[in-house]
Formats: sequence, structure tokens, C-alpha cells
Amino acid sequence: MSRPRRALGFSWLVLVGLAALAAPRVALHDLGVIEEGSFVNGMFVFLPPLCWIAAVLFKRPAHPFVTVLVIGALYGVFLAAGHQLLWDTAFDGNTPPLGGNLTDVDPTVQSGIVRTAAAVSSLVTGTIVGAVTGAVAAMLCRLVPGRPERTRDTSR
Repeated sequence: MSRPRRALGFSWLVLVGLAALAAPRVALHDLGVIEEGSFVNGMFVFLPPLCWIAAVLFKRPAHPFVTVLVIGALYGVFLAAGHQLLWDTAFDGNTPPLGGNLTDVDPTVQSGIVRTAAAVSSLVTGTIVGAVTGAVAAMLCRLVPGRPERTRDTSR
């Protein structure tokens, strides 16, 4: 088993897959299919992190907080990519302008600034979601007993 896999408890493919569980909400929200505050939106917000916690409780990696933090950071990448890909649809082709003294800045530059800020915000948001969820997962790993280890039958 590779060093990162031992430390995180999952292969990179599984970590990316767990992060991807949260990606549909990005697309559905940006396309206007689900609305903020709705029950369905809530399901898309809370179920993926609950799945991350369940996976960690099942697998019991050596560092549950770090494992879920990595999943959250990967989710941040999906969040940033999704928002960038669906940018024109979400804003009907009109990037929100900068305010204040920056209204005289070229619209292309404004768009670049706003899109960059949105990408950074997405990465930070995903990482914060991972940190909060990771803290809950780590706490639960300490409080909830794990599966008993099966002993090998050596009498055969």
C-alpha cells in the first residue's frame, strides 16, 4: 500500500469519487434546477458530507480529519471547475461588475478578477467544508466504536 493511501485510508480514486458526490449540486444550482433553501437543495448540501463521514467511520483511516480535509479540498476543485464551466449560464452571459472605484476598469479585466475570486472562494469553501466535516468525523471516530477486527482462524 502506498504511503498516501496508508495515511488517508483510501485510494485517490475513492477520495475523488467521494468528493464528486457533492459535484451535482454545483451544476444543478448554477443551471437553476434547484433553489437555495429548498429541501432538495438541503439534501444535495448535507448528504455528501454525511457520506464522507460514513466512509471514514467504516474504513477508520489513521488520520480521519486529514482524510476528509483532502476530500473537501477535492470538492473545492469540483466546485471551482463547475462554477467556471457554467459561469455564462449562471449569470446569463453577464458577469457581475465590480463596484466602487473599479467600475471604470475594462469589462474583460473585471470578468477575470471576479472569476478568479470565485475560483479561489470555491477552493476555500470546499476546504472549509472538509475541515468542519473532518472534525466531526474525527470526533465520531473517537466516540463510536469501530468494527471489531476479525481474527484469522489458524486452526486449519
